[in-house]
Amino acid sequence: MSLIIRLLISTLAVLVASNLVPGVHVDGTITAVIVALVLAFLNTFIRPVVQILALPLTILTLGLFYFVVNVLMILLAAYLVDGFSIDGFIAALFFGIIMTVVSTVLGMFLD
Repeated sequence: MSLIIRLLISTLAVLVASNLVPGVHVDGTITAVIVALVLAFLNTFIRPVVQILALPLTILTLGLFYFVVNVLMILLAAYLVDGFSIDGFIAALFFGIIMTVVSTVLGMFLD
């Protein structure tokens, strides 16, 4: 049951972020669910590998390169999911920040 609740929170976060950030387009609720699933998969399996490979850059930039890794995961999700598009790096950055804030706030109310 917890997995379904987290998926719903992520879907809602995708929908909220897509409405707040210009340059982010989600075709509908089903697309938002698919985006949430793809981001969960990427963040579980691909992101740790990329973070390890980017560790020297992350140390050199005092941790700021983690934002770039996050943006890369979002852009990869936009590439993989039809009906989800992002116009550029800055839009993906703000999308990630808003999605994190919304997910955290909603998660606090449900835990």
